[in-house]
Parts: sequence; C-alpha cells; structure tokens
Amino acid sequence: MNNGLSATWLIQSIKLARVGGLVLGSILLVPGCKIPGLRCAQPGSEMPQAYNWNNGNGFWSGSGTPERLDTANPGAAAAAQGVDSGTNAATGKENQSEDQDSSPNDDSARLDAPSDRKGPNGFVKFASFLKLNKSAPAEDKSEPSAESDKLVAGEINNTSLYPVEDFANLSSGPGALGAEPITLENSAQLPQNAFYTDANLLGLINQALAGNQELKILGEEIQIARNETYARSGEYRPFVTLGTRLGVEKSGRHTRAGAVEDQLEVAPGRDFPDPLPDFLVATNVSWELDIWKKLRNAQRAAAMRYLGTQEGRNYTVTRLVAEVAEKYYELLALDNRLITLDKTIQLQQQSLFVAEAKKAAGQGTELAVQRFQAEVQKNLSERAIIDQEIVQVENRLNFLAGRYPQRVERFADTFIDLNLNTLNAGVPSQLLQNRADIRQAERNVAAAGLDVQVARARFYPSLTLTGGLGWNAFSSGYLFQTPESLIYGMAGELVGPLINKRAIKADYCSANAAQLQSIYSYQQTVLEAHIEVVNQISKVENFRRSIEVKKQQLASLEASVDAANKLFQGGLAEYVEVLLAQREMMEARMVLIDTKRQQLSAIVNAYQALGGGF
Repeated sequence: MNNGLSATWLIQSIKLARVGGLVLGSILLVPGCKIPGLRCAQPGSEMPQAYNWNNGNGFWSGSGTPERLDTANPGAAAAAQGVDSGTNAATGKENQSEDQDSSPNDDSARLDAPSDRKGPNGFVKFASFLKLNKSAPAEDKSEPSAESDKLVAGEINNTSLYPVEDFANLSSGPGALGAEPITLENSAQLPQNAFYTDANLLGLINQALAGNQELKILGEEIQIARNETYARSGEYRPFVTLGTRLGVEKSGRHTRAGAVEDQLEVAPGRDFPDPLPDFLVATNVSWELDIWKKLRNAQRAAAMRYLGTQEGRNYTVTRLVAEVAEKYYELLALDNRLITLDKTIQLQQQSLFVAEAKKAAGQGTELAVQRFQAEVQKNLSERAIIDQEIVQVENRLNFLAGRYPQRVERFADTFIDLNLNTLNAGVPSQLLQNRADIRQAERNVAAAGLDVQVARARFYPSLTLTGGLGWNAFSSGYLFQTPESLIYGMAGELVGPLINKRAIKADYCSANAAQLQSIYSYQQTVLEAHIEVVNQISKVENFRRSIEVKKQQLASLEASVDAANKLFQGGLAEYVEVLLAQREMMEARMVLIDTKRQQLSAIVNAYQALGGGF
C-alpha cells in the first residue's frame, strides 16, 4: 500500500517537474524574442579642424578693399590677420581635432570619457557613490599647468587676436585693464581673476558667485540628483527588515480556527487562551538578483545625471561671470555717455553765451539764441534718461550679486582705450573639454544609453529571493523557546513577461527616442558652441577695426567743432553750422562708445564661449 503511494507520488513529481521546466524555459527564452530594434541617430556634421573666422571673408583693412582669407588654408590666412586658428605659428603644424561620432552602438549610444577615467564599460568609473563627486574632477584653472607655464614664459608662440604692441600704451591706473598680457594656447585656460584685472569687477564677480540665488538653487538640484543616485545604489542590495508584533485574536466557536482551538491543548490540562494573544519578533530579507544589470544600470544613469547637473552649474557660473562683466562694461559705457553729454552741454552753453552776446551787440538774432537754448535743453533731458538706465544696470548687477539696490563702484575713465587679455581660441576640438554645457550634454547621452539598457532588461525575467526568521507564540513566556516558537521560511520567485508586453515595448521605444534626443542635443550644443566662438571673435576683430576708423572720424569732428566755434565767434559762420558740427561730434562719440561696449561684450562672450570663467 505504501509502496504504491510512493510510486504514484514519484510519478506526479516527475510530471510536475516537467511542467515546471517548460514554464521556466518559456520564462527564460520567450521574453528575449520580439524585442523592438533600436533606431540609430543620424550623424551630425564633422567638426572642423580649425575655425573659419568671418566665414572665410576677409576682414576690412581700411584701404577700401577687404583682405580675403585663403579658404584652402584658413589657418595661415587667419594667422596673417592676427587671429588664432589653432595653428602654431612657430612650428607651422596644425593641431588635429578629434573625430566625433555620435552614432550609438547596438544597445546604447555613449560618448567615451577621457581614457584615464573610463571603466570597463566605457563610462566614467567611480568606486562608490560617496566618491562620485571626485570621479570626474573639474579642471583646476586657478593654477596653471606646466604647459601653461611654458606658454606664459614665451617658449611656445601662438598667434593672437591682437598684436602685443596693442597693449603697450594702456593706462596703469586702478581701473585700467592693461595688465601684462598672458599668452596661452586657449583663453579658456585663463582663470577669471587673470582675464579680468579690474578690482571692482572682480569684487562684483566674487559677490555674485557667493550670493547669487540661481547658483544656490542649482546647488540644491545637485544635492537632489546626488540623493537620487544614493537611493538607486541601494536597489540592487538586499533589503533587511526587523520588526515585532503584538496582538490579540478571538475566533468564533463555529469557525474552523475556533473549532480546532477548542479540540487542542497548549499543554496537558491547559486550553488555548480565549481571546488568543499573539507575540512575534522576526526579520525578513528580500533581494532581487540583478541578473541583467537592470538596477546597476539605473544607478549608473542616475550617477551620470548627477555629474551632468554639476556641469550644468559650472556652465551657469561661466554665464553669470560673463553677464556680470558685460553689465559692468555697459555701466562704464553709460558713464562715458554722461561725460560726453556734459562736455557737449558745456560747449553748447558757451555757444549760447556767444549768441546772446552777439544779439546784445546787434550782430545776431533771437533765432540763434533759441536754437542753442533748445539744444541744451534736449541734451539735459537725455541726461536724465541715461541716469535712469544707469540705475537699472546697477540694480541688475546688484540682483546678480544677491544684494539690495546700491551704488556699484567702477572706474569710468579710459573706457575707449580699455582692452582685455589676448584672445586665443585654440582648435574647435578643445571645446569638448572646456565647455561645461558640452560635458553636461555628454553625460546626458551616457545616461540615456543606460536607460535603454534598463528598459531592455525588463523583457527578461527577474529573480527575487525572500526569507524570514523569527519567533512566534501566544505568550511572552514561550516567545523565545527554541525550537518550539521558532519560525522561518525561504522562497525564490522568478517572474518574467509572457503575454501582452505592450507597455514594456512602449517604454523601450520611448527610452530609445529619448536617447536619440540626447544625441541630437549633444550635436546641437557642439554646433552652437562653435558658432558662438566664431561669431564673438569675428565680432571682436571687426569692431576693433571699426573703432579705429571711428576714432579718426571723431578727431576730424572735434577739429571741425573747434573751427566752427572760432568762425562763429568771428562772425564768419552761421549758428546752424556750429549746431550741426556739435551734434555730429556728440553722435559720433556716442556711436564710438556703443561700439566699444559691443566690442568688450564680444570679448567677454568669446571668453565664455571658449569655456572660460569657471
């Protein structure tokens, strides 16, 4: 009888094992089928090896014909124009740019990090989450490298935007920016306290970096991203819980539990208590084995986004420094506009005095007096408008520095002759290392590639192990009696999608689309950075040439005003000629001031576009 039951049990067990094997095989094999194919990104334009200043057009030379650039050799032509295109003037060797390939591989598209910081999977490696902020250290720009020391010492020659002699005659007062020029392969290597030498401007920049609310908000975003990475790092580790329970239960007599309790005894001659207490002390363990690296890849993606938020803050710092400098120079320009108005008003008042004297002597008319009077009043009105503009620019600087409205200290003299350090652009490929926004886009591409791997892993089964150990009794006196009150259990659960995987497929395709978005965003960021550099440095050079001509125009107009005043006093010129000469001189000086402001703004933005200011 017993042998028959054993044989039957064995046959049933074999059948059950076969069914279980078929189910397990389907769980392991079927999910790997019918995974949608990945779409690949279209490659972007290849990054040029050298900048094409002025889009290949020659810079105007002042001789009436533009100086053409040699399109076949833009490096040599740009060097002849005094613009650094990444070609070493001493050796004649052209720096090679790095090839850029944004096409994804089979499952993910990622851009390789520097080789000294790459792990086996091609991503930036880090020992643990607590060292993430040290895994990709930012370049310390406060101390020049050995190569920078050679460049400063003049051992390596580079062409620059301005000849060195342009800096020879700058004023040396407290507000002068004519410090000894520092020549580097790329101006982004210059720290902000070396590029900007105005003490007042540096003070504003330091206050903005310390008090700007936007930077503080971004700092908290970095902390949020760091916490997200920390949370993800715990998902592929075992979860262990410890708890206790105390309760009481009353079962009805006419229920199964109540009927069983009525027939049993806790001990000889002792029935179950009614109601029945329940004491429990236990620990539970749950661990999802990360077979397909789904959880680890999710943690790595969060780590990449954390590093990306750091680079995003760095880019905001460079933009903040540039805006502070730009507004500071705008403030200097407004001060010089006021000075110009005051000098013009003084000249017009002198002409008004002459017109009144000539009228009193019977040699002039009331018309001349009223025209000069109207011109004086017009400029006095314009002065009040400039005063308001100064208040607004000062308060913008105060806002950036995180302080309430107050006067901004600055030096307004020598504005027209103000110059910053020499701009050296290097080669376009250096933008990939110097620009924080490009580095952030690179991190986003890597994170998106990892997201695709996480979404792909959802097609495969997940294995979860659970277990528990504890003590359970109806009385605290029996709670820790072993083995009578000991309880334990262990189980393994293997679950995978089999039918209706639409949601998983949709998430996988969405992750692929987000990956392509990040790649195109990276290509767009690189293209935009290159165009910014060309625009701003070409603007600096074109505006420099315009300023030279405007200075000559202003000198001629000043001479014409002096001649007109003398002729008017001697009765050899009409008041209209004096008015026109004074008005044209003032307008020319205003245009010159505005052109200089735009040139300084272009220098600041070119420094930022190259990656400097952090």
